[in-house]
Amino acid sequence: MRIRKKKWVAPYLANEKHYLIKDVLPDTKAYKAIYLELGMGMGDFILHSAQRNKDILYIGYEKEEVCVARAIMKFEEMGLKNVYVIHDDVKKLLKYFSKIVDRIYLQFSDPWPKKGHAKRRMTYKSFLDIYDQVLKDDGMIYFKTDNSAFFDFSIMSFLDHGYKMCDFSTDRHRVENDDVMTAYEKKFTDNGQPIYYAVFKKA
Repeated sequence: MRIRKKKWVAPYLANEKHYLIKDVLPDTKAYKAIYLELGMGMGDFILHSAQRNKDILYIGYEKEEVCVARAIMKFEEMGLKNVYVIHDDVKKLLKYFSKIVDRIYLQFSDPWPKKGHAKRRMTYKSFLDIYDQVLKDDGMIYFKTDNSAFFDFSIMSFLDHGYKMCDFSTDRHRVENDDVMTAYEKKFTDNGQPIYYAVFKKA
């Protein structure tokens, strides 16, 4: 979904000195793990996750600059220290990471339902090739969607790529769990929409 540009956003991001990674990833040795969310939106998942786990570094990756700015404003307001943000296209992940990420979160990315658009899906094999180089050898990918067809496609894509499926649900919130929910997830769940969920590990 395209978000309308705001005049204040570009100057705000140009002057942001703490949260926004513009070229090189800062030193991460102080943290026991690095968790990366691809398509963080307004940052609600990272915000609440980082509050829970101060010893983990959370990095939000997002191409929509309005979302990036809104998320950073939330992080600043809460004074979070274990969060960074990257404003870039996912195809450029290798500019920032090389086998250092413990987890990737793919949550409610665009399903691109038309058959001809399969290559745009975040779980298409060309993206998985990139994730292979970003994740540690025992790294994991946490995947959620509200779209059953996209879920089926993604499972086959991961398995064909050599990943092992460690967890699986076609209605994640049918039973109680301690997941931090994204804004989309909460909206879908409140409306009774089942959430499709799976966890994959590099084999």
